[in-house]
Amino acid sequence: MPEINFKIQWPDGEQAVCYSPSLVVKKYFEVGETYTVSDFLARSRESLTIASDRVQAKYGFPCSRALGQLRQIEAAAQPYLEKSDNNTEALVTLLEFL
Repeated sequence: MPEINFKIQWPDGEQAVCYSPSLVVKKYFEVGETYTVSDFLARSRESLTIASDRVQAKYGFPCSRALGQLRQIEAAAQPYLEKSDNNTEALVTLLEFL
């Protein structure tokens, strides 16, 4: 199963490299695009869950690394969600697929 990493930039400028065991994330994100934190979180949840499910279908167990990556994204996103108000929300940028 082809795996892929993707590099993001959080609203504070911090960059992170994220992992997916499947190329499905390419259907959810585009290089250079910005996403509100809540949208990025929703897309991450959906794509990484699908990726983990694909591993389970092929190997008989979910991908703990993909689910761990999702937990890391959720934890990193939480402070930005708490700070946002109804009119503005911080943005996450997808820098590149690695």
